[in-house]
Amino acid sequence: MAFNENSRVKIPTILHLVRLGFEYLSLRGQTWDETTNIFTEIFNKSIKRLNPDFTDGDVKRLYDEVSLSLENEDLGKVFYEKLIAISGTRIIDFENFNNNTFNVVTELTYKKDDDEFRPDIILLINGMPLAFIEVKKPNNQDGVLAEHKRIQTRFENKKFRKFVNLTQLMVFSNNMEYDNNSPLPIEGAFYSTASYQKPGFNYFREEEKFDLVKLLSNVPDDIETAILKDTNLVGIKHSAEFITNKNPDTPTNRICTSLFQRDRLSFLLQYGLAYVKEKNGLQKHIMRYPQMFATKAIEKKLEEGIKKGIIWHTQGSGKTALAYYSVKYLTDYFHSKGVVPKFYFIVDRIDLLIQAGREFKSRGLVVHNINSREEFSRDIKSTSVIHNNSGKAEITVVNIQKFEDDTDVIKNNDYNLNIQRIYFLDEVHRSYNPKGSFLANLHESDANAIKIGLTGTPLLGTDFNSKSLFGGYIHKYYYNSSIADGYTLRLIREEIETKYKLSLQQALEDIKLLKGDAEKRLSILMQNL
Repeated sequence: MAFNENSRVKIPTILHLVRLGFEYLSLRGQTWDETTNIFTEIFNKSIKRLNPDFTDGDVKRLYDEVSLSLENEDLGKVFYEKLIAISGTRIIDFENFNNNTFNVVTELTYKKDDDEFRPDIILLINGMPLAFIEVKKPNNQDGVLAEHKRIQTRFENKKFRKFVNLTQLMVFSNNMEYDNNSPLPIEGAFYSTASYQKPGFNYFREEEKFDLVKLLSNVPDDIETAILKDTNLVGIKHSAEFITNKNPDTPTNRICTSLFQRDRLSFLLQYGLAYVKEKNGLQKHIMRYPQMFATKAIEKKLEEGIKKGIIWHTQGSGKTALAYYSVKYLTDYFHSKGVVPKFYFIVDRIDLLIQAGREFKSRGLVVHNINSREEFSRDIKSTSVIHNNSGKAEITVVNIQKFEDDTDVIKNNDYNLNIQRIYFLDEVHRSYNPKGSFLANLHESDANAIKIGLTGTPLLGTDFNSKSLFGGYIHKYYYNSSIADGYTLRLIREEIETKYKLSLQQALEDIKLLKGDAEKRLSILMQNL
């Protein structure tokens, strides 16, 4: 019996996704639009269910809009905005995520003219292929590096623009545990989002404990048999290896549980993706796992009534991006409670104000800058939540460099009770003197405000202890974890080092083969003498 990536990884993963609530769909007898790979019958039924007033003509017009939006050279930004819209026409129901249609298919061809590729596993929501999974068997040559290069080649191909613009989430796995000593993602299960160049591969290390008995359903025997028949693999059904590979604790199944269970998938689609204007054009980023768990930890603290704390994430792990994702998530969190949030990002130097402002603007936030106590006082006493006329999400960046020179406390006794101020204080291990004026001003400006300290190196054991000023830790992400995840380098370790190592290993293998062949030839020659 031959075992390969299909029997060892792909089919067990499909069965695990079925346990997570995705219905397996055979491609036999199905219809889909080959220009988008959207399953139109499923799409039409789902859209009518989500928008009860829609006629067939309305559904057709919506589909045409979706298809047209996928032709843009914008990494799917216009489509994504339609996808996550919660008012007006809905393509996905985020209020009741279970109200959507979830399917899993395999070997669906992505084709344009003579170019094509077939992801191993494709996940459909309301008929739209929003995610796919590429798998390799364990100990395959080059690990997932070959897939990394292959997906780059595919996504650089302009013929696949529609497919790239449609794809929100990707997983690449050779079903092995991570090699934390490697500077490149070679072994393990990694996740990414779409790119017109080389997608960035991210590690995922689960921080929550799941009750798998409640989370996973059983796959009826007839459904499993039907899937095996559809993929021509009935012969593996009772093999020990296949049964072992169905374990929820395999690396591929674990990352599927982390990313594709309903709550997580809904969270990532709504809040875990960001379009970023960079020097080389528009890029699409996906939330790193420590940013996701930190955002969820903030919510947990708020639910407990705790309004201050510290997020300790090592330098270079993306604290400004974390603040952006938190703004996105907490806006909806407070709106659901009938409260309007107002966000501040506080720095202690003008260069940091410029840098933070640039990063927030690149992600689409409107930035309002404050450089003096007078400006801060006017802003605090204003009943307006935003300063722009477009209604776009906004953050106010405050530079406190000169605040310490002014001992007058800003008192505000008439603030709007429907406004919740959230302060993100950058680098709280420095410059926040408890005897100075700024912390007093911050507290007196709004005693009800939420204060979230951000730091990579908390200052402990001194007169200005971070925890004593800003409360306990909300979430931690240490230097060693960042090294293991490839966000922080141990030393300058270039990709070429690992490529050279792999090439050297291959050369040694070739030498062994040549040596063995030479010895065999010599033996035959000696026998013939």
